[in-house]
Amino acid sequence: MKIVVVGTGYVGLVTGTCFAEVGINTVCVDIDIPKIENLKKGILPIYEPGLDTMIHRNVEKNRLHFSTDLQSVLSGAEVVFIAVGTPPDEDGSADLKHVLGVATEVGHYIEDYTLVVTKSTVPVGTAVKVKKAIGDALAARGVNVPFDVASNPEFLKEGDAIDDFMKPDRIVVGLESERAENVMKQLYKPFTLNGHPVIFMDIPSAEMTKYAANAMLATKISFMNDMANLCEIMGANVNLVRKGIGSDSRIGNKFIYPGIGYGGSCFPKDVKALIKTADENGYNLRVLKSVEDVNDDQKSVLYNKVVKYFKGNLTGKTIAMWGLSFKPETDDMREAPALVLIDKFLAAGASVKAYDPAAMEEAERRLGSKVTLVTDAYDALIDADCLLIITEWKEFRAPNFALIKERLRTPVVFDGRNIYELAAMKAEGFDYYCIGIDTEI
Repeated sequence: MKIVVVGTGYVGLVTGTCFAEVGINTVCVDIDIPKIENLKKGILPIYEPGLDTMIHRNVEKNRLHFSTDLQSVLSGAEVVFIAVGTPPDEDGSADLKHVLGVATEVGHYIEDYTLVVTKSTVPVGTAVKVKKAIGDALAARGVNVPFDVASNPEFLKEGDAIDDFMKPDRIVVGLESERAENVMKQLYKPFTLNGHPVIFMDIPSAEMTKYAANAMLATKISFMNDMANLCEIMGANVNLVRKGIGSDSRIGNKFIYPGIGYGGSCFPKDVKALIKTADENGYNLRVLKSVEDVNDDQKSVLYNKVVKYFKGNLTGKTIAMWGLSFKPETDDMREAPALVLIDKFLAAGASVKAYDPAAMEEAERRLGSKVTLVTDAYDALIDADCLLIITEWKEFRAPNFALIKERLRTPVVFDGRNIYELAAMKAEGFDYYCIGIDTEI
């Protein structure tokens, strides 16, 4: 079986590589020539644990290929995945120009039956537009090549994407023909041998499932952050509250950790897109709008604590930050809380020194000389007035507290991810402030 994956961003690259890993002849296509040339050399555009090794193995086995020429690789391909970006427009809606551009190009070149599958996160109704774009291109050629469209949303967590793909909780497929269903069953058979379910449904339901899933997870995060803020006011400990509710099987213990807001490429974009879709169809998603509002406010919580601690004056202060990516095990800084905090500190007259285990190149690209980037976590502490924990990387869990205290001008830590214990930090001689626990400033 041969498949083509169009787009070598996060979703496309993981998807193509994992299909190759189970023996499927896979070609990943992108119009970005330098990116494709780098991939051929084993240089990845993203950081994802284990992905570089898997790509190297499958290129060596001649199962994974890279190209910039879609027309040349379509021959013999049974499935074409569209995995290009759907960035938000200014009004929050998903921009489908790249998705529809690929669909048109597919229509220009296919010669035999092809199943065209949207892997990108797209609003309900996109498959109809994809089908029309392919059909219009075929009509312009004056040919009648059979094809189907399907929706196969991804549920990959950055940092755990390979395990998520190879051992999925579920595989959601939206389609409209028996032929398409048979192709998708064959394609995903290697992933279902251990009982991982494939859930077949109509295409609009599959398109909605992706947005609904991310919206629910975002809701859990914002709900817990709201509870954390109330806990501080009422004198409760959100860490204990989290344990108390997380043991309820109806709630579960995932995505209920308080923090400084969600970021990344999915939750912010998908929440905005779903709100926009509802507005366009005359429905007010009140809960989800509040989820977004809470998240926006939560990204400033640590800043407000720092301002209060230094009695409203940050002029000349140096802020040390550990973590820049929106979550651990990725270099992705899209919508990261760190970016909001950095802008606020700089505007208040402070300077920022920062370290991240994986996102330094991305930080340099985004921030330039606005902040001082260091290659060692403890170097960020030299002459700094406080330390902020922004991303809960493993290497920050058990640091050298004596060295932290020695290098900081003031022994104060603001923990945006609650990775330390209040009593232990006080015993080490720190002023310690986290999320959802009343530590009076």
